[in-house]
Amino acid sequence: MKFPRNARPFRGQLDAAPFACVLFLLVIFVLLFTMPGSLLYTPGIPARIQQPTVEDLPGTDHPVVTVALDSGGRLYFENQLIGEKELKDRLAVAAKKTAEPLTLVIQADKSTAYESLLRLTMLAREAGINDALFAALPRALTSQSP
Repeated sequence: MKFPRNARPFRGQLDAAPFACVLFLLVIFVLLFTMPGSLLYTPGIPARIQQPTVEDLPGTDHPVVTVALDSGGRLYFENQLIGEKELKDRLAVAAKKTAEPLTLVIQADKSTAYESLLRLTMLAREAGINDALFAALPRALTSQSP
């Protein structure tokens, strides 16, 4: 059977407008997703927590467990509001599950009271987690003059 060949190669000019639109959309997405401190949702942190920005905070090579703490002293574990007693129990379970020592990563609001931070680290110690680190956003990259 012979199929008709009525497909002809395109010989006109390409319109640049669709390509420019797609390029500008890509630029917008790249800027939104790569800017530190952008208005995008950060998974695991409630929207009301404003983390401080700093440079060169140390990390850890141990397994981590993350707890968020807002300015009102409310605790969040696994994206849910949680009480201190239940948090202590769940941290103890997490500490017993791993063979390596766990590190507590605290995602605290920049206006959180020092007393709340101490209470959280002591709660983690009672649960068997001795190391604690504070999470922060990196500073925005700025051009440095020579």
